[in-house]
Amino acid sequence: MTRTLALPRRAEARGLQALWALILAAALVLSQAVAARAFSAPESFADLAEKVSPAVVNITTSTTVATGTSPMPGFPEGSPFEDFFRDFGQPGPRGPAQRSQALGSGFVISEDGYIVTNNHVIEGADEIEIEFYSGNRLEAKVVGTDPNTDIALLKVESDSPLPFVSFGNSDEVRVGDWVMAMGNPLGQGFSVSAGIVSARNRELSGTYDDYIQTDAAINRGNSGGPLFNMNGEVIGVNTAILSPNGGSIGIGFAMSSAVVTDVVAQLREFGETRRGWLGVRIQDVTPDVAEAIGLDEARGALVTDVPEGPAMEAGIRQGDVIVSFDGTPVADTRELVRRVARTAVGKEVPVIVFRDGATQTLRITLGRREEAERAMPAAQAAPEPAEAEVLGMTVATVTPEIAEGLGLSGKVTGLAVTAVDESSEAFDKGIRAGDVITEAGQQPVASPADLKARIAEAKDAGRKSLLLLVRRGGDPRFVALSVEEG
Repeated sequence: MTRTLALPRRAEARGLQALWALILAAALVLSQAVAARAFSAPESFADLAEKVSPAVVNITTSTTVATGTSPMPGFPEGSPFEDFFRDFGQPGPRGPAQRSQALGSGFVISEDGYIVTNNHVIEGADEIEIEFYSGNRLEAKVVGTDPNTDIALLKVESDSPLPFVSFGNSDEVRVGDWVMAMGNPLGQGFSVSAGIVSARNRELSGTYDDYIQTDAAINRGNSGGPLFNMNGEVIGVNTAILSPNGGSIGIGFAMSSAVVTDVVAQLREFGETRRGWLGVRIQDVTPDVAEAIGLDEARGALVTDVPEGPAMEAGIRQGDVIVSFDGTPVADTRELVRRVARTAVGKEVPVIVFRDGATQTLRITLGRREEAERAMPAAQAAPEPAEAEVLGMTVATVTPEIAEGLGLSGKVTGLAVTAVDESSEAFDKGIRAGDVITEAGQQPVASPADLKARIAEAKDAGRKSLLLLVRRGGDPRFVALSVEEG
């Protein structure tokens, strides 16, 4: 027979009290450690900055521009451009061609010299010079660009392996995480700023937008530079700021690495993007639409039209709701567009649609979006006016005469701003006669109709503002204008 020994009642109580005290003390220490890890600011960013600085570069671009003339060809007496040229000291006979320089940032992603930056940093450049943290300078060539995400891939040739940084997973980033930005703000050279992630999944105006918002100081010249997490991984490419005065007010945007890595891989392999194409026109499912068709909740992408293409061949119909793509549920149109674009051209994917109160699975072989866009026939329309009033601005297509008067190179296309309503948001945000709008919604614009189309697209997508790329004297900057009253 076995015996069980028991402590006296008082000794047992004291033992339990001691045990509970030990457990509580351990829990307190653990909770304090977790709180410190979650909420304390880094003691210093010095080690991180020292680690990644050699891979961050300054970018200087040079472009040939013509000098001005007087009188100005192509502009009638009293033109708003007269004041522009007078203010900028342009009158006089035509002189020799001059060089215009612009500054930006970038970062090396491989030891053999591939460099990532923004497309708007190097767009139209004749020469691109890379300055490394060591002071070494190398000439760069453009491998490929993607205006839709404002990403460009460059290449330099070096006799020795170059220091580089790797991409991190931006999908793991949380609002409130610490981040560090590096670049060449306002031409001041290598500079570091730090802050937190203010928001995720921001959309400015592009179809494939997935921006990380941060309060780390980002200024002109930071464009194309990296946004690091605390492991020294690049989770975003600093691209734009919202500001009434052109300087940082703590609202900066970096294109997420989830988008950039796909784009860079395609540019590196093909020299261009090759995005998947489903071949449908879609809109979000609203609660009233969901109720009307018997869908359990407002989700998925409602097909409004099925032109000739992969979706039509696979049997998708107008009125279908795409609720799953390639094995993953679809929340809304934005998510579907981004995921289709990131899927390999030629891949056969399962697509689940909700039709007539039930779901069914179709298999679709994706086409290539770029080829589909090139194949779209041009719409026959009446000749548009050479000038139009849009968003408080009077804009006109940049003709050779206007380009000559502005001192622009022959490569520049876009819309010249000929006048700005002083009561408009455009005027408040610094747009002036003589500026040139080269992109709207991260797509090139060459006519007033293009700009109006981008405004319509922004409204249809439910966006409140449209991002413009505005150039003045070869220096680019982004300006976001409201389209709600445009």
